[in-house]
Amino acid sequence: MASVTTTPEPATDAARVLVQALVACGVEDVVLAPGSRSAPLAYALAEAAVPAADRPEHAPALRLHVRVDERSAAFLALGLARAGAHVDGLAAGPARPVAVVTTSGTAAANLHPAVLEAHHSGVPLLLLTADRPHELRGSGANQTTDQVGMFGSAVRLTVDVPAPVGLPDEARDLRRLAARAVAAATGARTGDPGPVHLDLAYREPLGPPVGPWPAPSTVGLTHVQARPAPATAVTTGAVPAVTGSATASATGTEERRSGPGRLGGIATVVVAGDGAGPGARRLAEANGWPLLAEPSSGARGGPNAIPAYRLVLAAEELVSRVRRVVVLGRPTLSRPVQALLRRDVEVLVVVPRGAQWPDAARNASQVLLEPPARMRQGRMRGPVGWLEAWQVAGEAAAAAVDRELDRDPADRGRRSRSGARVTGPVLARAVAAVSVPADVLVVGSSNPVRDLDLVARWDVPPLVLANRGLAGIDGTVSTAIGVALGLPARRVRAVLGDLTFLHDVGGLLRGPLEPGVDCQLVVANDDGGSIFATLEHGDVAAGSPAHALFERVFGTPHGADLAALCAGYGVRHTRVGDVDGLLPALAAPGTGLSVVEVRVDRTGRREQSARLASAAAAAVGAALR
Repeated sequence: MASVTTTPEPATDAARVLVQALVACGVEDVVLAPGSRSAPLAYALAEAAVPAADRPEHAPALRLHVRVDERSAAFLALGLARAGAHVDGLAAGPARPVAVVTTSGTAAANLHPAVLEAHHSGVPLLLLTADRPHELRGSGANQTTDQVGMFGSAVRLTVDVPAPVGLPDEARDLRRLAARAVAAATGARTGDPGPVHLDLAYREPLGPPVGPWPAPSTVGLTHVQARPAPATAVTTGAVPAVTGSATASATGTEERRSGPGRLGGIATVVVAGDGAGPGARRLAEANGWPLLAEPSSGARGGPNAIPAYRLVLAAEELVSRVRRVVVLGRPTLSRPVQALLRRDVEVLVVVPRGAQWPDAARNASQVLLEPPARMRQGRMRGPVGWLEAWQVAGEAAAAAVDRELDRDPADRGRRSRSGARVTGPVLARAVAAVSVPADVLVVGSSNPVRDLDLVARWDVPPLVLANRGLAGIDGTVSTAIGVALGLPARRVRAVLGDLTFLHDVGGLLRGPLEPGVDCQLVVANDDGGSIFATLEHGDVAAGSPAHALFERVFGTPHGADLAALCAGYGVRHTRVGDVDGLLPALAAPGTGLSVVEVRVDRTGRREQSARLASAAAAAVGAALR
């Protein structure tokens, strides 16, 4: 009779050591998509995720999330990593790195959209892709392709990890690799966080595992000291800010070049893009400057935040007086903001972390690690009446927008049997109204985030998160669920368009063995891509051949039955068809995952945008006279 093997195979042992090392380096959550070549990791992760009483000796504790679709799994990991940077509504320093595990072949390639988003938004993801050993590569073996370097320049580190064979130093080398990978993902040394790719080759046998876990060891587990965040940093982003002589030099140069008294009294505005952080609000309030803050900036609130600012930027009597713009975060939403940055103004870009800086207008005067000391101390106030003029204009524009949105749509023949139909801005206003500071709001790209930008008015905003790295519609459902899993004590709501929802409808799929999540998905269903109607493509007459072409290749109506889709996934669904039913449906989301489908009228979306702009322009002009 053959003897029973009690010693772990090399693949099993290596996977267990790697899991131990990753947990020791701060990894708490791992998302797994099933596969055969990744089986050694799957077994190790499953054993580490069982309750403490049943966990094998020496297995570390972690949270495991299993999803069958690799693209959804990657965005779930992205949402978990975003959530890991926030405690009680405030950024808590470095985001926790989250790992996502796939098998080989197309499974690994499906991570790419989330990898690109993490790259551009600085989110630490660990991509653990299983692979065939080197002797099978290029041989036509099943599910084998060239995975090494498949993510190109979008990763901070990529390592081709050879298949383990049981050599004495393999465990030490894996621990050292884990420490290096986590440091690269979090930007501990560089201040530039993002995704890291470990391509892990495994030879058969791949499991089931036998034998005990190895005893934990610190041999090879390098401690990597992270860059400290400066005490004067104005942002509280996902990673420590870069500090040192470069900051002092840039700040000193600014103050020397400007000279005594030059900075004070200059008409300045603050532009707070995605991820700017609450420091942007503090900077504006300290100096009495107008604040033009995107919803996901983390700065949208307080008396200096100018409501409906993109409509206010049409007021030449205000904009022509701007002499300096201080940019924090990454502004991407508004063409009027980019037009402002292209003007003959001094543009100071404050970027405490990362290798790149936002300058789409190609007009940055200086790129600083932190604001000059005088700016932080509130000693650079604008001209007398400067802030007040912007506040008056913002209030006038916001009131004009409200009046236009509250007009009875029956005047234009768009009223349902039950009541006034909902438009995109009306939905965004209702979502903003029910979102309190303790809430988390995940906002989809295209119209939802722009509608929210137009109508949101908060003194203390909720935590607003959005995938603005590449502003794609990919993975938004999964991102929101990942955020909810990462912040279980807070109410999480997502607002997204119907195409965004359908693009990631598979994110609703959760197996019965996976933990539930409380998250309300508010879907603005206008049966297509209405954002294109507000762009140059939508400038076509209804009923014309050009309009038919627009509908097919831009509007893309789909006719999908969202209720039936939700039923198929076992997700609670509510349909709202008019304004009167909107607030009740939003106010009490209940427990579990739910979808509120809001039937949104996109007829006349372009005309509505024009009416809002016209009404705001008239109101601002009258207010400034």
